[in-house]
Amino acid sequence: MSLNHVRPWRNIYRRKSRQIMVGSVPVGGDAPIAVQTMTNTLTTDVAATVAQVQAAAEAGADIVRVSVPDEASSKALKEIVRESPVPIVADIHFHYKRGIEAAEAGAACLRINPGNIGDEKRVQEVIKAARDHDCSIRIGVNAGSLEKHLLEKYGEPCPDAMVESGLEHIRILQDNDFHNFKISVKASDVFLSAAAYQGIAEATDAPIHLGITEAGGLVSGTIKSAIGLGNLLWMGIGDTIRVSLSADPVEEVKVGYEILKSLGLRHRGVNIISCPSCARQGFDVIKTVEALEQRLEHIKTPMSLSIIGCVVNGPGEALMTDVGFTGGGAGSGMVYLAGKASHKMSNDQMIEHIVEQVEKKAAELDAAAEAAE
Repeated sequence: MSLNHVRPWRNIYRRKSRQIMVGSVPVGGDAPIAVQTMTNTLTTDVAATVAQVQAAAEAGADIVRVSVPDEASSKALKEIVRESPVPIVADIHFHYKRGIEAAEAGAACLRINPGNIGDEKRVQEVIKAARDHDCSIRIGVNAGSLEKHLLEKYGEPCPDAMVESGLEHIRILQDNDFHNFKISVKASDVFLSAAAYQGIAEATDAPIHLGITEAGGLVSGTIKSAIGLGNLLWMGIGDTIRVSLSADPVEEVKVGYEILKSLGLRHRGVNIISCPSCARQGFDVIKTVEALEQRLEHIKTPMSLSIIGCVVNGPGEALMTDVGFTGGGAGSGMVYLAGKASHKMSNDQMIEHIVEQVEKKAAELDAAAEAAE
């Protein structure tokens, strides 16, 4: 990771993990932190599932997970993998044979839950299938489905129990000379998740998949995930993330990117800096930002835009952004380009004008990036 020598307080020192491949996507090491989501359609409805995968990929998902609960889903998975623009992870619970079938169907990774996949012999069969089909594995420990012997030992789900579960299954994979794996230790409780992840990060060099499981709806789940994942990422823990929301998978991708963008770990699209608005605002900030978020969704180039209602903080924020607009008086405001005041623009034309300026700047940045290659 590049270090910020001017502002060292912005540096995040990522935990050193070994790198694996999930299809074409590198996970761990110095690879960018990958963003994942999961489909919520019936896997047997191939058209609906593929459409959801494609929408998630368009929103920026690097990897998409698909549930494989039965044999019919295994058969559908083959077609989904063939039509997917991103690597597909097969979500396997209870039936180890689904893991074997998913590997044969072309899944890039198998997510298996130690608490319900079966005994060691069955896990070995899944490992063999993964090796035979060049498929990675995610050990997915979950506080809600820990093994009986660990619940009896610890009395309840706790960080030590989750770490022990993960290490037991790491041992099985390593004893079978399988090292192409990552691990997660998820819970719906932010404290439990954070403590378990810290423990597993110290105990292994395997890539870590971060998530707060069953986090809740769009608002509550976003907040819980931002707190839990944000703090772990800030500590340098995490190689791939999934934000679990009772919402459209596209929203999970958006939230995941926003968490990474806020920490400077991934950059994609327009980062809008905007004020909450108050009586000083020279235009309707809230409606303007809502409109710009929709109008600028197609921009994938990393860049910044400040939308500030008045001159208290507007000029200062504009100094740090590619494009800016600060509210003034008499129905107009100031447009800033590359941190400098450029020209005035009427409020009734500002949205169209800002979209034009952002698109122009994005094209310039893209051209500069291509020239540098």
